[in-house]
Order: sequence, then structure tokens, then C-alpha cells
Amino acid sequence: MSSGSIESSTSFDLRKADATRLRILDAAALVFMEKGYVATRLTDIAATADMRAGSLYYHFGSKEQIFEEVLEIGMRRVFDAVRDSIEALGPKARYRDRIAVAIDAHLTMLLQHGNYTSANIRNFGQIPPDLQQRHLRIREEYGDYWRQLLENAQDAGEIRPEADLSLIRMLLLGAMNWATEWYDPDKRPVSDIAAEYHRLLFDGIGAV
Repeated sequence: MSSGSIESSTSFDLRKADATRLRILDAAALVFMEKGYVATRLTDIAATADMRAGSLYYHFGSKEQIFEEVLEIGMRRVFDAVRDSIEALGPKARYRDRIAVAIDAHLTMLLQHGNYTSANIRNFGQIPPDLQQRHLRIREEYGDYWRQLLENAQDAGEIRPEADLSLIRMLLLGAMNWATEWYDPDKRPVSDIAAEYHRLLFDGIGAV
């Protein structure tokens, strides 16, 4: 058994998967996050799910198929969290505030509730090219959501007109995703890190 904790995916649509299938996915997300795609074996997933390895084949045909579903769930969760946090502010919210809650939602989902999301980010470069290609759609959709958010902020005069939004978006998402490699929950809460990212984005690091 893994020393980590299995993240519950009960919010995932139960019409699409029975309880055993969900247990496998929860276990797989944890193992992929901890060991990586290449090093993970189906026996590792089965042991973490507390079931026989052969039973996995009643639900999934391969490790790649399991990981593909983990990828989809991980991206959907972080995307939904970011979108919901912005919508909760209402249509009159400043874009600066929308970006603030989006950063917080992305980091919170990634660092506190994110076996699926962390497995996605840590392993995307390891998976077969055909699987990468199939998964690009939702990744591009999420990237486009951030692009539109930054463009709207720029159009509203909240970001300098000459700012390179493509560079800003890649810098911000890259910095947030890299937090999976160094974040220590005992040293600093996620909300503080999110607030600092937001301050750096809008106020910079130069002395006034």
C-alpha cells in the first residue's frame, strides 16, 4: 500500500463509472502522482486499491487507459474550480479580483485536493505521444480560458496595453504548476502563496 492518501472521486459522474472503477481511478491517481507514469505498474494500482491485479482488466484494458481517465478528471476538476470561483464573484467584479480567485482556485485544487491534477501535471511529459495528443484538447481549452481572462483584463485597462499576454499566461501557469515540486504545507498556506503570485503579477518586485 502507498503511504499517501487516496483522494475520493465521488464527485465524478456516477453514471459513468461504478464504485469499483472509481476506487481504481482514485488509487491510480495517487500512485501516478507518487511514482510517475513510467514506473507505475498495474500491480501497484491494484495493491493501492486493495484488489487483485487481474480484477483491473474488468474495468480497464491497460495502464494507458487508466491514466487517460486520470488526466481527464484532473483537468476537469481544476478547470471547474477556476471557473466556479470567478462566476461566484458576479459579472461586475474587477478582472484583477477574478484573476486573484482563479490563481487561488488553481493552486488550492493542485496542492490540497489534487492527486488527479498533480498526476496530470507531473506526468504529461512521460506519456506516449498519441495519448498526449488526445489530451491536448482540454489543456488547450483551459489555456484559452486564461488567455481570454487576461485579454479581458487588458481591454478593461487593468493590464498594461503593451504587456505580452502569451508570455504572462505561460509564466503564471508554469509557476503555479511547478509548485507541486516544492510546496510544503507545514511552511505556508496555499492562500498566502496565491496572494503572493497575484501581487507579483500586478505589482511586480521592483522597489517604488
